[in-house]
Amino acid sequence: MKGPLFYSKILLFGEYGIIKDSKGLSIPYNFYNGALKVDENPSQEAIKSNASLRKFVTYLEQLQNEQAELVTFNLEVLKADVERGMYFDSSIPQGYGVGSSGALVAAIYDKYANDKITVLENLTREKLLQLKTIFSQMESFFHGKSSGLDPLNSYLSIPILINSKDNIEATGIPSQSTTGKGAVFLLDSGIVGETAPMVNIFMENLKDQGFRKMLKTQFVKYTDACVENFLGGDMKSLFTNTKQLSKVVLNNFKPMIPEAFHGIWQHGIDTNDYYLKLCGSGGGGYILGFTEDLEKAKQSLKDYKLEVVYQF
Repeated sequence: MKGPLFYSKILLFGEYGIIKDSKGLSIPYNFYNGALKVDENPSQEAIKSNASLRKFVTYLEQLQNEQAELVTFNLEVLKADVERGMYFDSSIPQGYGVGSSGALVAAIYDKYANDKITVLENLTREKLLQLKTIFSQMESFFHGKSSGLDPLNSYLSIPILINSKDNIEATGIPSQSTTGKGAVFLLDSGIVGETAPMVNIFMENLKDQGFRKMLKTQFVKYTDACVENFLGGDMKSLFTNTKQLSKVVLNNFKPMIPEAFHGIWQHGIDTNDYYLKLCGSGGGGYILGFTEDLEKAKQSLKDYKLEVVYQF
């Protein structure tokens, strides 16, 4: 058996900010994907994934017992499939901020949830929020605390605009131009990031009044502006605001930026060749880059591997 594919995602804007009600914009990234599978001769990877799924099933059973009004699963079939050796076959790198656990959660919900909300129906704000709540509870197994956005994006495979915690909507983004000079790209830090410790650092920082003020007056302000600029196709303002956001992150989120990247982060701001920002919780994984001139950015970052996500 092999289930349908679920894709990775990229949160273009809003990492950390959405915890404090900034806007956010999340887009599917089809380069990576995963699917539920059963093989005759499973690999070591498959056996490891299956063991993790077993623990997840126990968690889902508990979730169903505690919140049956939120979501129930066909646990008999799910358990039988896991017994048969079912695993999640995925090319999505783990700990890279592109939603590896989100795709798995989406795949399990899609195949085993009872009365599931589907992509084909009229997706009202209520239904989107309900899905987000379900996914948040399911994905908490992996991260301790999850917004539910990654699985939502993976499940629906459409861009999601986050206006605030309780206000999300499906959205359209400006169409890509493969000949465009401007680009959003991923930079591989070569380090696996752990979500939970990074979120803990952020939560600790929130106890500081100065940090909270910076979030509100700078971080959230520039994040919201970037989302509006991007959706409105105002690329000139987008780069002005992304530069400001890049500065704010470098000055206030140092622990989330791998040390080896502090220099090239600053270099982008100084030269305007590119601007870097966090992709997911940081601490490793991918770093997200924005550039008005892709060739220039490639020259500037020739020692690093760039993956283009979006061209305009």
